[in-house]
Amino acid sequence: MLGILSAEEALAMAEEQELDLVKISPNAVPPVCKIMDYGKFRFDQLKKEKEAKKNQHVVEIKEIRMSPGIDTNDLNTKMRSAVKFLKDGNRVKVTVRFRGREMAHTEIGEELLNRFAEGCAEVSSLEKKPKLDGRHMSIFLSPKSAK
Repeated sequence: MLGILSAEEALAMAEEQELDLVKISPNAVPPVCKIMDYGKFRFDQLKKEKEAKKNQHVVEIKEIRMSPGIDTNDLNTKMRSAVKFLKDGNRVKVTVRFRGREMAHTEIGEELLNRFAEGCAEVSSLEKKPKLDGRHMSIFLSPKSAK
């Protein structure tokens, strides 16, 4: 701890040690400065940022589309792919598209989405109940947290 110095004294000390005078908190009264090798500091900071970026996982939203008249085997195939997406840590949006007269029987689509959510229940949790938006009804599944 050196205490409070004038800017000129601090700059002279930094030049004497062949280092840089870096303002840590310029808005403080008096401003807080540190004597360090700024080039090395920036290099280390960029290195840490790169490492953090490499280790982070971006959660994507994968979409699975179906129609109300989907057959059992097709539904099972889509469930398997949804489970794979969920195990990878991604969210899944499951959408049922109604065409023509299918709009009169939206309860079939709702039942289908609920069955889909039950089929994926061991690896996912249902975020929202089935919601009709125009000609599409959809749900969101998110992966269960591994606790």
